[in-house]
Amino acid sequence: MTQDKDHNYRPVVFRDRSAGYAFLTRSTAESAQTIEWDDGETYPLVEVEISSESHPFYTGRARVVDSEGQVAKFERRYGDQAPPGAPE
Repeated sequence: MTQDKDHNYRPVVFRDRSAGYAFLTRSTAESAQTIEWDDGETYPLVEVEISSESHPFYTGRARVVDSEGQVAKFERRYGDQAPPGAPE
């Protein structure tokens, strides 16, 4: 790592907007917002759209996609039609 590019690696709080879950970690992410953490210190706050607390895979609310049904639906709709420009 070059000495010219010293990144500001410091404690940062990430907060999941949808779940309200927040966690403190170290990062170089920049933010103008701050938050007072449980230890009484003030840290930069980075808002995230999704985290392990709200992600369907980790919460068990994952949707199973019926890919076989999608293929059958495609076959019914388009059948044996050749794509435009394809050799016959």
